[in-house]
Amino acid sequence: MRIVVDIGHPAHVHFFKNFIHEYRRRGHEIMLTTTDKDIALELLNDYGFEYTLLGRTGKSLLRKVLSIPILDWRLYQAVRRFKPDLFMGLGSIRCAHIARLTGKRSIIFNDTEATIKEHILYYPFADRVVSPRCFGRDFGKKHIRYDGYHELAYLHPDRFTPDPTVLQELNISPDEKIFIVRFISWEATHDIGQRGFTDEGKRRLINALDQHGRVIITSEGSLPDDLQKFQMRISPTRMHDVLAHATMCIGEGATMASEAVVLGIPVVFLSTLVHNYLHEQADEYQLMHIFNEQEGAIRKVEELLQVPNLREQWQSRRERMLADKVDVTAFMLDFVDQFARELIKS
Repeated sequence: MRIVVDIGHPAHVHFFKNFIHEYRRRGHEIMLTTTDKDIALELLNDYGFEYTLLGRTGKSLLRKVLSIPILDWRLYQAVRRFKPDLFMGLGSIRCAHIARLTGKRSIIFNDTEATIKEHILYYPFADRVVSPRCFGRDFGKKHIRYDGYHELAYLHPDRFTPDPTVLQELNISPDEKIFIVRFISWEATHDIGQRGFTDEGKRRLINALDQHGRVIITSEGSLPDDLQKFQMRISPTRMHDVLAHATMCIGEGATMASEAVVLGIPVVFLSTLVHNYLHEQADEYQLMHIFNEQEGAIRKVEELLQVPNLREQWQSRRERMLADKVDVTAFMLDFVDQFARELIKS
């Protein structure tokens, strides 16, 4: 079996990492293609993956639209000699397009309802669309659902054990409270017209947290000068080790918020977008507090800072969540094996 796995975002590297290693161990060939998005290349290099770089998508909506046929063509050129049987991607428009163009099959994963523009561009061409069961759209017969979250592909306890030595690297004592703050750039297609913290709101948030422990900011965009000292400088492959030891995670990024949830870390999330899986984590498992304006988010952070044994409460809630969910990498492996058998029969 020859599979093309297409990477369009740093989080996709984490999502497919364990699948790639395991499927290669089983004797299959996998070709990685990617665009240069944020720290995607840095992650691929740090994990030791070889890949074919297709280019960039651009930041404006116009440039993103114009890049679609260009990246389609580059993917087609890149995979011609590899002769894949299957294309896989996370919301990958080009995977669905080139699979159909070359008469092959595609499996597209997605967990974000807000990416409706991408849905329109890949859904008619994809053979299977795979999502968490709580996903808020229905793609009909080709839609496969599973009991889990994308982040459980790499942070399920069967796949991930936090490394405590990361605290030494950051010069943090084991009993020191750690607050992870995530700010995004709001440049994704589905982010257009949306908003998070203002610069003043960021300052108020960081000042409140700084009185209680170590604040570590991870930001896609530039920070105000007075907040840059809080920005984390560590290999991105170590981010989950840091997050697993955190006292609280606050921010605008849905992926990191869900990562913190599956690790049992209290989350305060600010976004005007709706993500069904985050609302399930908030409503069903009480692992997250979601706000669409910064005043409520900051007040909730200040409230949680006064709660004793906060982390212990969340770890107990995490166990209930894990009991309901699957190891997503194990699901992916089984699903692709089954799909491969269907390809052989056909």
